[in-house]
Amino acid sequence: MAELNIRERQAGDVTILDLEGKITIGEGSVSLRSAIRRLIEEGKKKILLNLAGVGYVDSSGIGELVSSYTTIQREGGQLKLLKLTQKIKDLLTITKLLTVFDVYDDEAEALNSFK
Repeated sequence: MAELNIRERQAGDVTILDLEGKITIGEGSVSLRSAIRRLIEEGKKKILLNLAGVGYVDSSGIGELVSSYTTIQREGGQLKLLKLTQKIKDLLTITKLLTVFDVYDDEAEALNSFK
């Protein structure tokens, strides 16, 4: 079984990726990168990552989140984070990345924030 399971759903023009598992070096990072790349190729540039089911992110996973964010920004899109666990919120705070990402606890609020 893969370290990271990704379920995709649409809410209007926003693509929500429900992530479950770990975003770590190897499988998890590659799975996320592939999913983001495919969405961009399909012209989907408003992406909400639901991290409620993600229990662990290592430095490679953090790098993949940042890479995904910059790739989407470069394409004129937006990537936002939803429902961070306390552990991931702490990690993003320590790495000063919490200020880079738009982070939401409420899905409806997150969806309304997309332009």
